[in-house]
Parts: sequence; C-alpha cells; structure tokens
Amino acid sequence: MKEDFLHYVWKYQKLTTALLTTISGETVSVVHPGLHNTNAGPDFLNAQLVIDGQLWAGNVEIHVKSSDWYAHKHQDDFNYDSVLLHVVWEYNVAVFRENDEPILTVAIKDRVTPAAVIGYKSLLSGHARFINCEQNFALVKEFTLENWLERVYIDRLQQKIVPLEKELRKTNNHWELLLFRQLCKTFGLKVNGESFASIAHSFPFSVVQRCKGNVFMLEALLFGQAGLLLGELEDAYAQRLQREYHYLVKKFKLSNSTVIAPKFFRLRPANFPTLRLSQLAVLYATSDYLFSSIINCTDKDAYYKVFNISASAYWKTHYNFGVTSLEKEKALTKSFIDLVLLNTVIPIVFCYAKLEGKEVSEEIIDLAASIAPELNSIVKQFNSLRPIANNALKSQALLQLKKHYCDANRCLDCAVGHTLLHES
Repeated sequence: MKEDFLHYVWKYQKLTTALLTTISGETVSVVHPGLHNTNAGPDFLNAQLVIDGQLWAGNVEIHVKSSDWYAHKHQDDFNYDSVLLHVVWEYNVAVFRENDEPILTVAIKDRVTPAAVIGYKSLLSGHARFINCEQNFALVKEFTLENWLERVYIDRLQQKIVPLEKELRKTNNHWELLLFRQLCKTFGLKVNGESFASIAHSFPFSVVQRCKGNVFMLEALLFGQAGLLLGELEDAYAQRLQREYHYLVKKFKLSNSTVIAPKFFRLRPANFPTLRLSQLAVLYATSDYLFSSIINCTDKDAYYKVFNISASAYWKTHYNFGVTSLEKEKALTKSFIDLVLLNTVIPIVFCYAKLEGKEVSEEIIDLAASIAPELNSIVKQFNSLRPIANNALKSQALLQLKKHYCDANRCLDCAVGHTLLHES
C-alpha cells in the first residue's frame, strides 16, 4: 500500500461508510476532504469535518502507518500543529503533538471500497511490459488524454527552463549569449551536442559580436576552436581559414584547451560538424540581434524565415575540407529547423515569457502541435496502444509521461491512471 492511493481514497472519499470512528471512539463525517496539498506541509488543507456532532475546519495528514508521523519527524515541525485528523491505513502507535496532546486518528484499512482496492492492485500488478495501464490505455477518452498531454508538455518545458534560468543568473541575463550556447548544442545534434556546447563556452560571446557580418571570420573562429584547422592543410580554403584563425587567436587571446573534439563517425554527410558549424557562422553573420528576431516571431513561417540559411559557398561542393562532391545548396531543412524550434527556441521563448510575466502557453502549444512528431521507440510503443502521437507536442509529452509518471508508478498522479481507477 502506498500513500498516493490513500490520498486518492481520501480526496474522492472511496470509503464504504460516510461515518468514520477514530481510534479513541469519536465519530467523524466528512463535509469536505480539503484541498490536496502537493507542497510541503499537511496533505489536505482546510478540510471540514463533523467530529462528535461539532463542525471543525483544519488540516488532514495521511500515512500508511500511524508511526510514519514520527518516521517523517512531523512532531518537530510546527506546520503539522494544525492537523485536525490523522488518516492512516494501519494504526500501530498513538500519535501526539509537541504539547503531548493526542491527535485524532482514523484507520481506514477496512473502510475502503473493495472496487478501489482491486482497481489499484490491478493497475500496479507488475505484469505490464511497457506501462501499467497498457491493456486499457486505448479506453481513455480522447478529450481527457489530449488535455493531459498538453499539461504534461508544459511540465516538460518547466523542467527544461530550470538550467536556462541558472545560466541566465550566471551571465547576468545575457539572452543573446544563452541563445548562442543553446543553438550550438542543438546544431551539434546528439553526437556532437556536447562538443558544440564546449565550443560555445570556449570564448566570450563578444568575439562573435565583433565578427558579426563576416562569415569567413566566424567560420575561422568556430572551425579553429573545434580543432579542425590543425597541422599542415592542403586545401586552399582551409589554409585561408587557418591563417585567419591564428590572427583571431592573437587578437582575442583564444584557447580551445577545454573543447571536446567533434566527431564525424556514423554521421550522414548532411550532419557533418563542418556543415553545421558553417551554417551557424552564416546564421550569426547575417542576423542582427538574433534573440530579438526570435522573440518577435508570431508564427511558424516567421521562425522558418529566421532560419532560412545555407552553409557558405565553399560547402556547396564539399562536406569536408579537400573532398569535393556534387554541387548542392547546404541549407537548413525544415525538419532540422523544427528540431531547433523544439529543443532551443520554444524553451527559450517560454523561459523569457515566464520571467517577463507573460502567458504564452497557448502559442507554444500551437507551435509544438504544428511540428511533426519524433519517432523513437517509446513513441512507437505508445502508438501501438493507440494512434496518439501525431505531432511533436504529443511525442514530447509522451516521453515526459513515460519517464516521470509510468516508470515511477505515479499512476494516481496521472490523468490516465486516475480515470481508469475512477471508472473501475
């Protein structure tokens, strides 16, 4: 038995009788169970209880065993002095306040409806291969699931902006710097994300600003910091970049000793670090105040316009230095821009709006819902239960749901689990 189930029982009064009796013999009827408190303090606030015919208002604390009161050290916490009733599954010890006054305790082990217990045990039976509710996941009403996934997606964004807020505090709210570092990591994708992030951290952002408008200088900066301009180079363009980089090193006192070398292994040519770094260079050479441009975007087409760039002219016939290929414009594809929107732009816009006190949840939900879904193994398994992930908002929400609810057995905190249990 777990406390989350007891919270559910108390919140929705899944009890066999409307009249309870305390261990010491007082009768208790529930007028209102109180407001479920998910923060520190008693589990339910401002409950209304009739105790021996007298109406009382106060807080309710819930435990599996009454001795948990002491195990959780509530006797030393003044926040629990206001507890009116202690609700437990099993009574095994008397509980007292700090002034030795006994706390009224109700044991509900024999008062919970059998259907609620059976439904709970069935939900957490441990026989599932993917998620606890996989047998009944398809039965949940679409309206319930759609609304829940939107909420879970916003929860995911709330988690994503925690490190962004920390970074902002370190950089004195330098939004352009934050955007640059996040874009670099995203442009590196999974294989080179940490490498590109280390490049972005290896020099002051003022160097990028000093090179603004000059693609060649920015390419030299990024390629040089990445360690791609070392040794004797045979390619003429690489030699020019190398000379420019040596000049930048002296001018800005650069060092790349902390940079993680980028990888080419097992990457499609379109994702080679050479192309992605060149595209970054072009983006920052051709965009004045990129952060402001992004914040001022009002729809998906506006974002596409901001990121409508290609690698520099040299890369039309190259994927790596000195190796020629058929001529092709190396532009950012819409699928790659969508990835940038999901992993960088949306979290930053959400973070900025939060700190500015603006509400942008609806706009962000619409933007995420307009992007194609990811097709990883977890999303595919959810889709095998019911075809649900038809956009990026849902695929992102399902990843959040699996990790933070399903894997953690938080079924009673989940609208899906709660609905299935309630209907059972």
